[in-house]
Amino acid sequence: MGLNLKLRQRYLIENDKGYTTWSVGESVCPWPVGKTALLLCDIWDKHWSRGAVERLDLMLPRMESVVQSLRGKGVQIIHAPSDTMDFYVGSAARARAQEAPQVSPPTDAERPDPPLPVDASDDGSDTKGDESAGVWTRQHPAISIDEERDIVSDRGSEVYSYLQHMGIEHLLIMGVHTNMCVLHRSFAIKQMVRWGVDIALVSDLTDTMYNPAMSPYVSHEEGTRLVVEFIEKFWCASVESGDLL
Repeated sequence: MGLNLKLRQRYLIENDKGYTTWSVGESVCPWPVGKTALLLCDIWDKHWSRGAVERLDLMLPRMESVVQSLRGKGVQIIHAPSDTMDFYVGSAARARAQEAPQVSPPTDAERPDPPLPVDASDDGSDTKGDESAGVWTRQHPAISIDEERDIVSDRGSEVYSYLQHMGIEHLLIMGVHTNMCVLHRSFAIKQMVRWGVDIALVSDLTDTMYNPAMSPYVSHEEGTRLVVEFIEKFWCASVESGDLL
């Protein structure tokens, strides 16, 4: 049984008039469910940014539908709510990640690492009065954890070891925030690409930390779209959640 995913990437090409331009390429790829995992990045119970909370609340029902659908098909689910592992002490899903044989990841592959298209140097909140603080304590309770099958981890080397242990070759990632955690965590896109893992972003179940008062001075939605395009250009393919349901 496989997932037939319409994967999208962007390529720099020379068109028929000799101009350099970006081209969108889509290909349908079968990912075997037994060799595929879904990682949920930093879908926390709380956030200091009101705008971030409100946008996540809108996505949570569909996120949970994707989790339920893929788990039912046999896809491995990985819950990665950073900085909250104390909450999962005694959890079977947490122990499963810790007890898997640990392997040393390969040397990082060298990759171009261009700057992001949005400026989030102000911490990226678009709602007034927010102050950055680590208020999260666990993964959002709207996302189910199957203690008999899932794993919980916020360490890249632990996640990589579990993928190797289970023979998993393909990794889907969804969650927040695309220009921060989804790209930069030790278990997320940049590091997994550097370790040779085939990874794809679920592009409609993510959000950015971006304030339209900052460069490039576009709407929040446009800022998110620009970051997704950036990932498709330089890091990995994207897929929409409809392909997973």
